[in-house]
Amino acid sequence: MSSVTPNLPPPTLFSVIIPARDEEDSLPITVKAIHDTFTRESIPHEIVVVDDGSSDRTFEVLDELKITYPTLAHVRNPGPHGFGRAIVYGLNNSQGDAVVIMMADCSDDPEDAVTYWRLLEQGYECAFGSRFIKGGKVIDYPRVKLMVNRMANFFIRLMFNIKLNDTTNAFKAYRRTVIDGCRPFLSPHFNLTVEIPLKAIVRGFSWTVTPISWSNRRYGEAKLKIKEMGSRYFFICMYVWLEKSFSRGDYKRGDGRY
Repeated sequence: MSSVTPNLPPPTLFSVIIPARDEEDSLPITVKAIHDTFTRESIPHEIVVVDDGSSDRTFEVLDELKITYPTLAHVRNPGPHGFGRAIVYGLNNSQGDAVVIMMADCSDDPEDAVTYWRLLEQGYECAFGSRFIKGGKVIDYPRVKLMVNRMANFFIRLMFNIKLNDTTNAFKAYRRTVIDGCRPFLSPHFNLTVEIPLKAIVRGFSWTVTPISWSNRRYGEAKLKIKEMGSRYFFICMYVWLEKSFSRGDYKRGDGRY
């Protein structure tokens, strides 16, 4: 964990990036919760929902929601598809100088995103949440996935010698300079959730951790398939570890501190 970066101006627009595939039932609740919370807290924002090849009425529902929620800025990823690709497409089609990645299924609490924004305002470049520190909580987490999650995060902590114990969770916030400083992104799938924070840490951006909550989806099926993702997570961890160990700092931020 690193201290705030001095002399950083506060961000001016928070882009919420939401990848969505076949989420017609969840999105009305998710968009409303984010819009209402951010509006109450006077956070300037846009909600960039990326329809990633849905076969249901996801995009039509978003068209309808736009009438009620003017900060909704939905787009359709023409392909190729994939969770990571959808996030990158959303990042490329967003305007904010700060971004937060959230799930379409309302599992992430917008109140925690407000906390992220306040931390970025304080001068941090990354705001990471953990469901597994004091103050964090999980609701209805499937037992097998929870066990796999804890083992994977323990492995990452040892591998990178960091205190962050919830690296695999997508719900994190970054200044735009961090996103641009971590390109190019290699992960087309859920492994992007570890690629971005690990690159940010290895490349020297400032970050902090705050407790967050997570609740299981109400509608639809989870998109993450553990059997399909193990080798992909391992690949991207090894890729960033090789950068950390052998690049001699060539990819670290170029602000004169290194």
